[in-house]
Amino acid sequence: MQNQLKIITKQPLLNEDGNIATPGYATELNWEYDRNQVKAGKSRIKEWEYYSVSNGEFALGVTFADMGYVGALTVSVVDFVTPAYFSNTATKFFTMGKMNMPTTLDGGDISFKKGKIWATITMEDGKRRLQGEYPNADGRGNTLKWDVILTDTPDDCMVIATPFDKDKHFYLNGKVNCIKASGQLSINDMVCPFDEDKTLATLDWGRGVWTYKNTWYWASLSTVLEDGTLFGLNLGYGFGNTENATEDMIFVDGKAHKIHSSVPFEIQGEKDGKPRFIEPWTMKSEDGKINLTFTPIID
Repeated sequence: MQNQLKIITKQPLLNEDGNIATPGYATELNWEYDRNQVKAGKSRIKEWEYYSVSNGEFALGVTFADMGYVGALTVSVVDFVTPAYFSNTATKFFTMGKMNMPTTLDGGDISFKKGKIWATITMEDGKRRLQGEYPNADGRGNTLKWDVILTDTPDDCMVIATPFDKDKHFYLNGKVNCIKASGQLSINDMVCPFDEDKTLATLDWGRGVWTYKNTWYWASLSTVLEDGTLFGLNLGYGFGNTENATEDMIFVDGKAHKIHSSVPFEIQGEKDGKPRFIEPWTMKSEDGKINLTFTPIID
Protein backbone atom coordinates (compact mmCIF):
# COMPACT_ATOMS: atom_id res chain seq x y z
CA MET A 1 0.00 0.00 0.00
CA GLN A 2 1.35 3.39 -1.01
CA ASN A 3 0.91 6.80 0.60
CA GLN A 4 -1.67 8.02 -1.92
CA LEU A 5 -2.97 11.53 -1.23
CA LYS A 6 -6.35 12.47 -2.75
CA ILE A 7 -6.80 16.17 -3.49
CA ILE A 8 -10.42 17.30 -3.18
CA THR A 9 -10.15 21.12 -3.21
CA LYS A 10 -9.11 23.57 -5.92
CA GLN A 11 -5.61 24.95 -5.42
CA PRO A 12 -2.62 26.37 -7.29
CA LEU A 13 -0.37 23.71 -8.82
CA LEU A 14 2.98 25.36 -8.07
CA ASN A 15 4.47 27.18 -5.10
CA GLU A 16 6.68 30.27 -5.30
CA ASP A 17 9.73 28.11 -6.03
CA GLY A 18 8.09 26.52 -9.09
CA ASN A 19 7.61 23.12 -7.46
CA ILE A 20 4.34 21.27 -6.93
CA ALA A 21 2.73 22.65 -3.79
CA THR A 22 0.77 19.49 -2.93
CA PRO A 23 1.51 16.29 -4.87
CA GLY A 24 -1.33 13.82 -5.13
CA TYR A 25 -4.15 12.42 -7.24
CA ALA A 26 -7.73 13.46 -7.94
CA THR A 27 -10.77 12.44 -9.98
CA GLU A 28 -11.07 15.93 -11.46
CA LEU A 29 -8.59 18.70 -12.26
CA ASN A 30 -8.22 20.32 -8.82
CA TRP A 31 -4.85 21.94 -9.58
CA GLU A 32 -4.77 25.33 -11.29
CA TYR A 33 -2.12 25.36 -14.02
CA ASP A 34 -0.55 28.66 -15.08
CA ARG A 35 2.49 28.48 -17.35
CA ASN A 36 3.51 31.95 -16.16
CA GLN A 37 4.25 30.44 -12.74
CA VAL A 38 6.65 27.85 -14.17
CA LYS A 39 10.21 28.70 -13.14
CA ALA A 40 11.94 26.70 -15.88
CA GLY A 41 12.77 28.28 -19.22
CA LYS A 42 10.04 28.42 -21.86
CA SER A 43 11.94 25.94 -24.02
CA ARG A 44 11.53 23.32 -21.26
CA ILE A 45 7.75 23.54 -20.77
CA LYS A 46 5.82 20.66 -22.31
CA GLU A 47 2.10 20.89 -23.04
CA TRP A 48 0.17 18.30 -25.01
CA GLU A 49 -3.21 16.71 -25.73
CA TYR A 50 -3.40 13.20 -27.18
CA TYR A 51 -6.71 11.80 -28.43
CA SER A 52 -7.27 8.15 -29.23
CA VAL A 53 -10.51 7.20 -31.04
CA SER A 54 -11.30 3.52 -31.64
CA ASN A 55 -14.16 1.33 -32.85
CA GLY A 56 -12.29 -1.92 -32.20
CA GLU A 57 -11.24 -2.32 -35.83
CA PHE A 58 -9.39 0.94 -36.36
CA ALA A 59 -7.92 3.50 -34.01
CA LEU A 60 -7.03 7.11 -34.78
CA GLY A 61 -4.47 8.94 -32.68
CA VAL A 62 -4.02 12.72 -32.84
CA THR A 63 -1.55 14.64 -30.68
CA PHE A 64 -1.10 18.40 -30.37
CA ALA A 65 2.11 19.24 -28.52
CA ASP A 66 3.86 22.49 -27.64
CA MET A 67 7.23 21.43 -26.24
CA GLY A 68 8.80 24.87 -26.18
CA TYR A 69 11.61 24.46 -28.65
CA VAL A 70 9.30 22.59 -31.02
CA GLY A 71 5.58 22.31 -31.70
CA ALA A 72 4.20 19.14 -33.20
CA LEU A 73 1.19 17.46 -34.69
CA THR A 74 1.38 13.67 -34.63
CA VAL A 75 -1.16 11.38 -36.29
CA SER A 76 -1.33 7.61 -36.16
CA VAL A 77 -3.66 4.89 -37.38
CA VAL A 78 -3.84 1.33 -36.09
CA ASP A 79 -5.57 -1.36 -38.13
CA PHE A 80 -6.35 -4.10 -35.60
CA VAL A 81 -7.67 -6.51 -38.24
CA THR A 82 -4.70 -6.78 -40.60
CA PRO A 83 -2.85 -5.75 -38.29
CA ALA A 84 -1.00 -2.65 -39.50
CA TYR A 85 0.15 0.70 -38.19
CA PHE A 86 1.59 4.02 -39.31
CA SER A 87 2.49 7.29 -37.63
CA ASN A 88 3.78 10.64 -38.84
CA THR A 89 4.73 13.95 -37.25
CA ALA A 90 4.86 17.52 -38.53
CA THR A 91 6.92 20.02 -36.54
CA LYS A 92 7.44 23.75 -36.19
CA PHE A 93 10.37 25.20 -34.27
CA PHE A 94 10.30 27.45 -31.18
CA THR A 95 6.56 27.60 -30.55
CA MET A 96 7.26 28.60 -26.91
CA GLY A 97 3.59 28.59 -25.87
CA LYS A 98 2.28 30.12 -29.11
CA MET A 99 -0.02 27.13 -29.67
CA ASN A 100 -2.12 28.47 -26.77
CA MET A 101 -2.84 25.07 -25.26
CA PRO A 102 -5.84 25.11 -22.87
CA THR A 103 -5.11 25.37 -19.17
CA THR A 104 -7.90 22.97 -18.14
CA LEU A 105 -9.28 19.56 -19.09
CA ASP A 106 -12.54 21.23 -20.15
CA GLY A 107 -10.90 21.98 -23.46
CA GLY A 108 -10.44 24.88 -25.83
CA ASP A 109 -9.75 25.57 -29.48
CA ILE A 110 -6.38 24.38 -30.78
CA SER A 111 -5.00 24.59 -34.30
CA PHE A 112 -1.88 23.46 -36.16
CA LYS A 113 -0.96 24.19 -39.77
CA LYS A 114 2.14 23.51 -41.80
CA GLY A 115 1.89 23.59 -45.58
CA LYS A 116 -1.02 21.36 -46.59
CA ILE A 117 -1.05 19.66 -43.19
CA TRP A 118 -3.66 21.02 -40.81
CA ALA A 119 -5.61 19.98 -37.74
CA THR A 120 -8.01 21.67 -35.34
CA ILE A 121 -9.91 21.05 -32.15
CA THR A 122 -12.97 23.23 -31.75
CA MET A 123 -15.46 23.41 -28.90
CA GLU A 124 -19.12 23.36 -29.92
CA ASP A 125 -21.84 23.32 -27.22
CA GLY A 126 -19.57 21.44 -24.82
CA LYS A 127 -18.52 18.94 -27.50
CA ARG A 128 -15.05 18.58 -28.96
CA ARG A 129 -14.68 18.36 -32.74
CA LEU A 130 -11.41 16.95 -34.12
CA GLN A 131 -10.74 17.68 -37.80
CA GLY A 132 -7.70 17.52 -40.00
CA GLU A 133 -5.91 16.49 -43.15
CA TYR A 134 -2.42 15.04 -43.43
CA PRO A 135 -1.04 14.32 -46.94
CA ASN A 136 1.35 11.36 -47.18
CA ALA A 137 0.57 10.42 -43.58
CA ASP A 138 1.59 6.81 -44.13
CA GLY A 139 4.76 7.63 -46.08
CA ARG A 140 3.26 5.99 -49.17
CA GLY A 141 1.56 9.02 -50.66
CA ASN A 142 -1.85 8.46 -49.06
CA THR A 143 -3.79 11.31 -47.45
CA LEU A 144 -5.36 10.87 -44.02
CA LYS A 145 -8.49 12.89 -43.21
CA TRP A 146 -10.58 12.82 -40.06
CA ASP A 147 -13.69 14.44 -38.64
CA VAL A 148 -14.71 13.21 -35.19
CA ILE A 149 -17.04 14.63 -32.53
CA LEU A 150 -16.52 13.73 -28.86
CA THR A 151 -19.54 13.85 -26.55
CA ASP A 152 -20.67 12.74 -23.09
CA THR A 153 -17.33 13.25 -21.38
CA PRO A 154 -17.51 11.47 -17.98
CA ASP A 155 -17.37 13.62 -14.87
CA ASP A 156 -14.67 11.47 -13.24
CA CYS A 157 -11.18 11.10 -14.67
CA MET A 158 -7.65 10.34 -13.52
CA VAL A 159 -5.48 13.33 -12.55
CA ILE A 160 -2.07 13.29 -10.90
CA ALA A 161 0.35 16.04 -9.92
CA THR A 162 3.76 14.57 -9.25
CA PRO A 163 7.28 15.98 -8.93
CA PHE A 164 10.53 14.69 -10.32
CA ASP A 165 13.56 14.31 -8.08
CA LYS A 166 14.88 17.59 -9.44
CA ASP A 167 14.06 21.17 -8.53
CA LYS A 168 11.38 22.97 -10.62
CA HIS A 169 10.47 19.79 -12.55
CA PHE A 170 6.91 18.49 -12.37
CA TYR A 171 4.18 16.57 -14.16
CA LEU A 172 0.45 17.38 -14.25
CA ASN A 173 -1.49 14.72 -16.12
CA GLY A 174 -5.15 13.97 -16.79
CA LYS A 175 -6.55 10.84 -18.44
CA VAL A 176 -10.21 10.77 -19.50
CA ASN A 177 -11.56 7.37 -20.54
CA CYS A 178 -14.82 6.24 -22.15
CA ILE A 179 -15.67 9.44 -24.04
CA LYS A 180 -18.37 8.76 -26.64
CA ALA A 181 -17.32 9.54 -30.20
CA SER A 182 -18.68 9.54 -33.74
CA GLY A 183 -17.46 10.54 -37.19
CA GLN A 184 -15.00 9.01 -39.60
CA LEU A 185 -11.47 8.79 -40.87
CA SER A 186 -10.45 8.22 -44.47
CA ILE A 187 -7.25 7.20 -46.20
CA ASN A 188 -7.67 8.25 -49.81
CA ASP A 189 -10.88 6.48 -50.95
CA MET A 190 -11.07 4.09 -47.99
CA VAL A 191 -13.51 5.36 -45.38
CA CYS A 192 -13.66 4.05 -41.81
CA PRO A 193 -16.86 5.11 -40.03
CA PHE A 194 -16.79 5.75 -36.30
CA ASP A 195 -20.36 4.79 -35.45
CA GLU A 196 -21.67 6.29 -32.22
CA ASP A 197 -22.67 2.94 -30.72
CA LYS A 198 -19.28 1.33 -31.37
CA THR A 199 -16.73 4.08 -30.79
CA LEU A 200 -15.05 5.42 -27.67
CA ALA A 201 -12.27 7.94 -27.17
CA THR A 202 -9.57 8.60 -24.60
CA LEU A 203 -7.84 11.89 -23.80
CA ASP A 204 -4.31 12.10 -22.41
CA TRP A 205 -3.73 15.69 -21.23
CA GLY A 206 -0.36 16.77 -19.88
CA ARG A 207 1.51 19.85 -18.72
CA GLY A 208 4.91 19.95 -17.11
CA VAL A 209 8.68 20.23 -17.07
CA TRP A 210 10.41 16.86 -17.35
CA THR A 211 13.89 15.63 -16.71
CA TYR A 212 15.83 14.62 -19.82
CA LYS A 213 15.73 10.84 -19.42
CA ASN A 214 12.67 8.89 -18.33
CA THR A 215 10.96 5.53 -18.59
CA TRP A 216 7.17 5.46 -18.72
CA TYR A 217 4.76 2.59 -19.30
CA TRP A 218 1.07 3.33 -19.90
CA ALA A 219 -1.95 1.10 -20.45
CA SER A 220 -5.43 2.38 -21.25
CA LEU A 221 -8.74 0.67 -21.94
CA SER A 222 -12.20 1.99 -22.83
CA THR A 223 -14.93 -0.49 -23.71
CA VAL A 224 -18.58 -1.48 -23.34
CA LEU A 225 -19.26 -4.69 -21.45
CA GLU A 226 -21.92 -7.19 -22.55
CA ASP A 227 -24.47 -5.75 -20.12
CA GLY A 228 -23.94 -2.22 -21.50
CA THR A 229 -21.67 -1.02 -18.68
CA LEU A 230 -19.01 1.49 -19.73
CA PHE A 231 -15.72 0.17 -18.40
CA GLY A 232 -12.28 1.74 -18.50
CA LEU A 233 -8.92 1.51 -16.83
CA ASN A 234 -5.73 3.51 -16.69
CA LEU A 235 -2.46 1.99 -15.52
CA GLY A 236 1.03 3.42 -15.59
CA TYR A 237 4.32 3.54 -13.80
CA GLY A 238 7.93 4.63 -13.98
CA PHE A 239 7.50 8.36 -14.61
CA GLY A 240 8.61 10.84 -11.95
CA ASN A 241 8.25 10.51 -8.19
CA THR A 242 4.97 8.67 -7.55
CA GLU A 243 5.30 8.43 -3.77
CA ASN A 244 2.07 10.43 -3.24
CA ALA A 245 0.19 9.48 -6.39
CA THR A 246 0.00 6.87 -9.10
CA GLU A 247 -2.18 6.93 -12.19
CA ASP A 248 -3.79 3.52 -11.59
CA MET A 249 -7.57 3.80 -11.73
CA ILE A 250 -10.67 1.89 -12.89
CA PHE A 251 -13.80 3.53 -14.34
CA VAL A 252 -17.28 2.00 -14.18
CA ASP A 253 -20.11 3.94 -15.86
CA GLY A 254 -18.17 7.17 -15.46
CA LYS A 255 -17.22 6.71 -11.81
CA ALA A 256 -13.56 6.45 -10.83
CA HIS A 257 -12.17 3.84 -8.43
CA LYS A 258 -8.55 4.29 -7.30
CA ILE A 259 -6.17 1.35 -7.19
CA HIS A 260 -4.02 2.01 -4.14
CA SER A 261 -1.52 -0.79 -4.77
CA SER A 262 1.20 -0.34 -7.38
CA VAL A 263 0.74 -2.20 -10.67
CA PRO A 264 4.14 -2.94 -12.24
CA PHE A 265 4.35 -4.18 -15.82
CA GLU A 266 6.39 -7.33 -16.39
CA ILE A 267 7.92 -7.45 -19.88
CA GLN A 268 9.79 -10.49 -21.12
CA GLY A 269 13.55 -9.90 -21.19
CA GLU A 270 13.41 -6.46 -19.57
CA LYS A 271 15.42 -7.50 -16.54
CA ASP A 272 18.21 -8.62 -18.87
CA GLY A 273 18.17 -5.29 -20.69
CA LYS A 274 16.68 -6.86 -23.83
CA PRO A 275 12.90 -6.37 -23.62
CA ARG A 276 10.80 -8.40 -26.06
CA PHE A 277 7.87 -6.05 -26.41
CA ILE A 278 5.88 -8.23 -28.82
CA GLU A 279 5.62 -11.08 -26.30
CA PRO A 280 2.82 -11.10 -23.66
CA TRP A 281 3.08 -8.57 -20.83
CA THR A 282 1.66 -9.10 -17.35
CA MET A 283 0.28 -6.38 -15.08
CA LYS A 284 -0.26 -7.44 -11.48
CA SER A 285 -1.03 -5.26 -8.49
CA GLU A 286 0.73 -5.97 -5.23
CA ASP A 287 -2.62 -6.56 -3.49
CA GLY A 288 -3.69 -9.13 -6.09
CA LYS A 289 -6.79 -7.24 -7.22
CA ILE A 290 -5.38 -6.60 -10.71
CA ASN A 291 -4.07 -9.53 -12.74
CA LEU A 292 -3.93 -8.84 -16.46
CA THR A 293 -2.16 -10.19 -19.52
CA PHE A 294 -1.60 -7.97 -22.53
CA THR A 295 -0.83 -9.82 -25.76
CA PRO A 296 0.48 -7.40 -28.41
CA ILE A 297 -0.53 -7.86 -32.05
CA ILE A 298 1.85 -5.28 -33.49
CA ASP A 299 5.04 -3.48 -32.46
